[in-house]
Amino acid sequence: MEASAHALKEAVKAHNLIRQIADNTFSGRVYLVGGAIREILLEKTPSDYDLVLTDGNDLQVLERTFKRPSFVLGKKPIRTYRIVSDDASVDITFADGSIEDDLKRRDFTMNAIACDLKTCAVIDVVDGMGDIERKLIRYPAKESIADDPLRMLKAIRHFATLEGFALETGLVRSIGEMKHRILDAAAERIKYEMDRIIIASGVAEGLRMLDETGLLFEIFPELSALRRLDVEKQFLLETLGHTLDGFRFFHRYNADLHLTDETLRNVGYAFLFHDLGKAHTFSYDEQKNLVHFFYHERFSTEIATRIMERLRFSTHEIRTVLAIVEHHMRIFLISSDEPTEKALRRIVYKMADLTPSLILHTLCDMYGSSGGTDNPSTAQVKQCCEEVLRVYGKSLEEPLPRLLNGEDLKRLGFVQGPSIGRCLADIREKQITGEMEDRGQALMYAQTFLEAMQGAQ
Repeated sequence: MEASAHALKEAVKAHNLIRQIADNTFSGRVYLVGGAIREILLEKTPSDYDLVLTDGNDLQVLERTFKRPSFVLGKKPIRTYRIVSDDASVDITFADGSIEDDLKRRDFTMNAIACDLKTCAVIDVVDGMGDIERKLIRYPAKESIADDPLRMLKAIRHFATLEGFALETGLVRSIGEMKHRILDAAAERIKYEMDRIIIASGVAEGLRMLDETGLLFEIFPELSALRRLDVEKQFLLETLGHTLDGFRFFHRYNADLHLTDETLRNVGYAFLFHDLGKAHTFSYDEQKNLVHFFYHERFSTEIATRIMERLRFSTHEIRTVLAIVEHHMRIFLISSDEPTEKALRRIVYKMADLTPSLILHTLCDMYGSSGGTDNPSTAQVKQCCEEVLRVYGKSLEEPLPRLLNGEDLKRLGFVQGPSIGRCLADIREKQITGEMEDRGQALMYAQTFLEAMQGAQ
């Protein structure tokens, strides 16, 4: 470990932000701890830094250094102060006892290493550097999970994000035994960790570990119905299994689409939820020997809504995820035959900016179902995805003009109400399919719509 300790000391000395902190005069000791040290040892650049102070007055020194006030975080079990600068986020806690005691209480050994910023002395009482070299995620004490049950989910988040790292077998066993405690954590904290798992490079492995330990069904009990369906019906193509397998293709096909992390996260949740309704819509046609899940997407949106409200998703996230879930079958439905230009345009103008998200969802769904192998059916779907993407690109270059708006309809005699929305939707649909091209045609249609509505009254 001497080589690792020496490398850490040299890296800390060379780090601009850390040196900026260390150059101050403090009343007590200041220790760099946690994930920043792990990232430095892995030759990465940290974006977040954790400091432990032995003298509370030194918080003011840090505020003067960054020329920013600190604020208290409300979601962490230990009182934590945060300073956010242009370059980094720094979390500060105060030592409760010795630094060695502090390290032993931390979540994982790889995060339980400290460096005294004054002397550059490295404190590693639980062999955290050894575990980093071994690429092992291990807790420093058996009480770690009991102290903060969210650490179970954090362990799997690290497993999904740190390439080549493995979970220590005792940790996996403990998570399985204590999985029910995850609901002791605040919903916002659970969602924060799940957000990071969903976009991690190892998301498929992370979700498999959530499944293996049972945490998946504690956080999303609605998925249990899919697992029961797979077991009871002995499906070769599992409803839950193909979803978990589909995440293997998440980043592979996003490499061409270049979705942002926020967009990718919404696609990930939509993919996790898209088949929830199948457990409630199963039917079997004995004559044709076919299984059906008619309108399962409608049930999926209802169930997904309850999940997202429970986990405190934002209104925008809920709306986006539901839009993808609701329409996730659209590309498949037009892929069996050569899709018409009208059908392609209808998808693009229905999904708008969510079109690339729907394409990624479709590809993951397809390859999750085929086990990653290509066949004539996957070739058709891929070709259709390419056509949809082509039409989407064209729509960005030449967006359809809006022919009428609500005020136009009011001037024709429409009364404020749902009829305006229905008429505008009809006009947009006809415009998308090429049946209507100019404002004059739209006005004529609106007049006919109004007369028919008045006649019905």
